[in-house]
Amino acid sequence: MSYNAPVAEISFTLKNIVGMSEALAEERFGDLSDDLVDAILEEAGKFAAEEIAPIDRIADTVGARFADGAVTMPGDWKTIYRHWCEAGWSSLAGPVDHGGQGLPAMLEMATLEMWHSASMAFGLGPTLTNGAIEALASHASDALKEKYLGRLVSGEWMATMNLTEPQAGSDLNALRARAEPAGDGTYRIFGQKIFISFGEHDLTDNIVHLVLARLPDAPAGTRGISLFLVPKFFVGDDGSLGERNDVHCASIEHKLGIHGSPTCTMVYGDNGGATGWLVGEENRGLACMFTMMNNARLAVGIQGVAIAEAAFQKALTFAEERLQGRAAGASGPSMSPIVEHPDVRRNLLTMKALGRASRAICYACAHAIDMARTGEGEEGRTWQERANLITPIAKAFSTDIGFEVSALGVMVHGGMGYVEETGAAQYLRDSRIAAIYEGTNGIQAIDLVARKLPQSGGEAVRAYIAELRAIADEAQSCNREDFHGLGDGLIAGIDDLEEATDWILAALGEGRTQEALAGATPYLRLFGLAAGGAYLAKGALAAARQATGAAAGASHVHLARFFSETLMGETAGLKRAILKGGHTVLAANATLLAS
Repeated sequence: MSYNAPVAEISFTLKNIVGMSEALAEERFGDLSDDLVDAILEEAGKFAAEEIAPIDRIADTVGARFADGAVTMPGDWKTIYRHWCEAGWSSLAGPVDHGGQGLPAMLEMATLEMWHSASMAFGLGPTLTNGAIEALASHASDALKEKYLGRLVSGEWMATMNLTEPQAGSDLNALRARAEPAGDGTYRIFGQKIFISFGEHDLTDNIVHLVLARLPDAPAGTRGISLFLVPKFFVGDDGSLGERNDVHCASIEHKLGIHGSPTCTMVYGDNGGATGWLVGEENRGLACMFTMMNNARLAVGIQGVAIAEAAFQKALTFAEERLQGRAAGASGPSMSPIVEHPDVRRNLLTMKALGRASRAICYACAHAIDMARTGEGEEGRTWQERANLITPIAKAFSTDIGFEVSALGVMVHGGMGYVEETGAAQYLRDSRIAAIYEGTNGIQAIDLVARKLPQSGGEAVRAYIAELRAIADEAQSCNREDFHGLGDGLIAGIDDLEEATDWILAALGEGRTQEALAGATPYLRLFGLAAGGAYLAKGALAAARQATGAAAGASHVHLARFFSETLMGETAGLKRAILKGGHTVLAANATLLAS
């Protein structure tokens, strides 16, 4: 089975769960209308299914190939990328002043989901370019914007993000790449960067690298990092390409998954120094790069959503076709499709419910970004704090879900899932990286607890929890028979979230930071479950209101009930780990080192 974009469900989530309909009614996005949103989603779904999905298997089996410093992309990838750009998908959310369509982040993330479901390796390249566009639009000089942004927005060129070095993984304090002023307004860049996605390829004529490096007199630590734009080829004043810059790809990695995405080791300055241009201010490069990284973290969360959707579709089709045994209560001597066996149904329901919950969380984060961008004063600040709060949850919870759902997909396939023939194993392999790059999920949990919860003295998170509770209360008070009990598990999960939040904020306030951080990962999981369950309940309420009859919106109600009654029970154990488990974590050294 090939991928089939769930356009109707994506539209429903945007409009009825996360707030796009209200934003459209307020004319936050100019003349963007309901009908135009649906038309964009429909066309994106067709492109993803008809053009991108067919090349995914080739990308996985053939992969990107490296020889003599050059990377060749697999199959018809270059042609498909050109078609993608010609259709206008590269410019969807780009700045209007530089050829973009200026559409909201919600639509950008919805289309990114489709590209990544069709092929995670394909979607990764444009994701990085989108982040670079945002960083340059926010921080670059007018001259750099004029020379580079238009070509990036159109997709004619692509961009990369260069942070990691061999001795410095997530610890940017340890960066050694250096930049020396050349005396003419440019800088000479020296150093090596690793794990650079799409650092070299043949999709575009030029590649724009955004590189973190230190100036000679820079302060120690992250306060002394600057950001530089380093093109693969120099660009003339007329936009024409000139000589090759002093940057090259030394190798690409042989990876567990996303084989079509070249992961490069990049070397700067082997022949006198790569020429770079400062982006933003000296020694303030991290602030510029975080503009790109925040965009990328939400986009990586979308990768988890995308893989979960694709893995679920493949597993469901297999379960409907695979005959094995006789289901209890089945009539006749023939074997039953395995979808009729309760345990397989449980796995499939878990896959669908977790995938939809993570989709709602990511889209809600995109909605908060859009509201912050279009809001003013206190409203804009409040929405920005909401986006800050949800971003680590969207990244970490959704990518964990992508891997869990992919693993369940392999299980539904049984032995056929463990071989490469069915394609179920590829989702498992591809999804593993999403929890690692753009800040590991453990780092996201630390960010959530140490930086995002204390916003406005804890009022930002308390306001969000109050919104989740209002949804649960409405579900609890609904008098439809199929809603009976839906609110019980949801309210209990939100109670657990609120108690855990109060405990962590108190621990931080009392200086017990290590104790708070010991529970950071289970806390993020707890948060994701509570938020995801509330969003599914909100969808169930919306579906019930829109349709008529006792069974109206039955599938949304059933999925929300399954989540509340089956999956939400995990929150009690997570709360216990947060409140009680920190001491054993912090005292673990002797146990870990014991023979």
